[in-house]
Amino acid sequence: MSTITVIGAGVMASSLSFPAVENGNEMRLTGTPLDREIIDSVKANRYHPTLKRTLPEGVKAFQVEELDAALDGCDAVILGVSSFGVDWFIENALAKIPDKIPVIAVTKGVEVYDDGMVKTFPELFASNVEKGKSHEFCAIGGPCRCYELADHDDTRVAFCGKNMEVLEFFKKLLERPYYHIDLTQDVAGLEIAVALKNAYALGVSLGIGLEEKQQKYMCNTQSALFGQSSYEIMKFVQYMGGNVENSIHGIGDLYVTVMGGRSKEIGKRLGAGMPYEQAMEELKGVTLESVVIARRAAKAVRILSEKNQIKKEDFPLILHIDDVLQHGSMLDIPWKKFRVNE
Repeated sequence: MSTITVIGAGVMASSLSFPAVENGNEMRLTGTPLDREIIDSVKANRYHPTLKRTLPEGVKAFQVEELDAALDGCDAVILGVSSFGVDWFIENALAKIPDKIPVIAVTKGVEVYDDGMVKTFPELFASNVEKGKSHEFCAIGGPCRCYELADHDDTRVAFCGKNMEVLEFFKKLLERPYYHIDLTQDVAGLEIAVALKNAYALGVSLGIGLEEKQQKYMCNTQSALFGQSSYEIMKFVQYMGGNVENSIHGIGDLYVTVMGGRSKEIGKRLGAGMPYEQAMEELKGVTLESVVIARRAAKAVRILSEKNQIKKEDFPLILHIDDVLQHGSMLDIPWKKFRVNE
């Protein structure tokens, strides 16, 4: 049996308690300052009010002030914060993790710097480890709705990291007959693909908004946007030195997100003709990682194209999305620019 400490009691990390406990492990679910009600509920009766499931026996709950106790003697850490919680994790929790303890994150996203450099979250975490300590940072990517995982529906994901032995360790902790895990050392390929899916879910859902506005099925439009999104994800992975084959996990995740994720909500409204500011006002309080990653991806494309490291012509959809989000442009899907540039 291993002891796994989860930092961040969001729905995705919490759903991993099912395979973890079923494999005989102890799960210590630790909240952030935003998770107090969740942790209070789990402490009382193991019910997770956001996941809407009772967590299995073997899950112990800890408030953020109890993080030191939750980490004491643990064998592994699962990072469960959203991309908006990454700074909090680096500033308040990373240094508390005991030396040599491996970390695997469900957090999806990338950082983009003013020189165009794209850094995955495992790379970002590794660069912030205090001197004298070391951790192997891994990540989970692929199509996975937390509710379905908790209900034991067949799910296929990938774990990425630089150390295959550590990846095998995490696979042993979490793989179940319904939770199928690929392993890859291609961190850039997997992480970039699954991060971009949030941005392109916004793009595909423009077609859903158009459909609702015109009150008729528009599968052709949506599938064309899905195809262009898949193409741009693969090109981005290729430019960043990743294995294009690992784009399948991001493309699969794109499908899941369009079908049932939060990221489609802003795209639906824009597709229906709603101004961006009004759409954001309607969605106030909703976590919209799609907007953040779309801006970051477009920023990288613009900077790297100026350096002749990337072809701007390969990314017409994400650049138009960025124009709508940041520059007040009216939605006008650039169909004529959608082509395979080889």
